[in-house]
Amino acid sequence: MEYEMRAEYAEGTSPRDPEPRFEVWHMTRLGETTALCGRELAPDAVRQTADAWGTPAGLPLCHACGAFYIHQVPHHLM
Repeated sequence: MEYEMRAEYAEGTSPRDPEPRFEVWHMTRLGETTALCGRELAPDAVRQTADAWGTPAGLPLCHACGAFYIHQVPHHLM
């Protein structure tokens, strides 16, 4: 299974705003909008590859998504 990171925006803002306020990165299955933690994310949210997980580019990360992700992905693929 492939994964990607998808942005969550601060309450009252969206990716369509001129200056959206980023809140946190979530992990999702590739192409899906439901995060591993269960949060529904905007279909047009900024995305990045799962390779950003564990790097400064992937911060801040939803702790619940991080926990689910490390238990789903074989460690040699991280």
